Amino acid sequence: MANTIDTLHNLVGFPTVTGGPNLDLMDWLRQRLTDLGAHVRVMPGTDAGRINLCATLGPSGPDGIVLSAHEDVVPVAGQAWTTDPFRLAERDGKLFGRGSVDMKGFLACMVTAAETASRMTLKRPLHLAVSHDEEIGCVGVRPMLAALAAEGFKARACIVGEPTGLVIATGHKGKVAVRVTCQGRAAHSANPSLGVNAIDMAAAMVAEVEALAASLAESGLRDPAYAVPHGTAQVGTITGGTALNIVPAEASLAFEIRFPAGEDYEALLSRLRVRADEIAAARGGTISIDITNAYPGLAEPETSPAVALAAASGGSTAFTKLDFGTEAGLFRDMLDLPSVVCGPGSIDRAHKPDEFITRDELMAGDAFLTRIVESLV
Repeated sequence: MANTIDTLHNLVGFPTVTGGPNLDLMDWLRQRLTDLGAHVRVMPGTDAGRINLCATLGPSGPDGIVLSAHEDVVPVAGQAWTTDPFRLAERDGKLFGRGSVDMKGFLACMVTAAETASRMTLKRPLHLAVSHDEEIGCVGVRPMLAALAAEGFKARACIVGEPTGLVIATGHKGKVAVRVTCQGRAAHSANPSLGVNAIDMAAAMVAEVEALAASLAESGLRDPAYAVPHGTAQVGTITGGTALNIVPAEASLAFEIRFPAGEDYEALLSRLRVRADEIAAARGGTISIDITNAYPGLAEPETSPAVALAAASGGSTAFTKLDFGTEAGLFRDMLDLPSVVCGPGSIDRAHKPDEFITRDELMAGDAFLTRIVESLV
């Protein structure tokens, strides 16, 4: 337990805000795991200054276990913290710091699990996967998984340790992020009929996204295991125009669709593109719709070896499904690897000022991963 908290102290001290460099943290982690006898590989990332790590303890073979965490955290700008967000602070059994629960706490438990494994003679391998930029759409893990897939990597199960209170999540929603760009024609506002108002087209597209959201709620794929049992769609940002007396030539908006595994989001976007073409043609402009990010949902059968492993190791079998996304769907999709989400702490504290994980939650996380390691002996 002391080792886990010490590790968490070090991890929180690296301000690995998503989109920024992570080399210092990853170099510290690489050295720590190497000292434990792990074979550690630096895996490709998406940009210079950002990398992934994959570490293995024990023998080679296709029947190992993968523990997965991301090291990036959301920004703290504009949040009213009562402690330094990048210095772990303890009060009343609560450990405060950015990323303490989402999800450097589980990453610290992973390091302790590696220490436990280093003292055992494993018959099957333990793999630790650490990725960057999960918080902006599971971006960093993709090149690592692509490289592992090209190598023919195989394992028995994957545990993604997002905070679930150690309840086993057998599913999570997928997401597609979309940018809509409206191109009109500028003109003096004294005679707006000489121009094509791009903001007017953008407003029409906002209405189309709202109609899509209503359609998903009424007739989309449903799964009552989710808190929101259907897909959702919402506009998050909109920009356009340069001055009040100029008919705006450009406007854009960004929206997202979140959906249960199995929903055909490409078909949903095809319907939107048809409407976009009709709206643009009626006004004399153009509208483009482009996917900026997408990740799949997860629907792991309760008979899966990943579910059995998590349950046998102390995960609560009051199964749940998550309305937010995780990297588990990508492990399942890109590696055909049975995967569940199960980790210590509560997601309700994530992304907020004074984010924390408790000592008891970390202790439960250590016990959970110790049992997983013991299953490899």
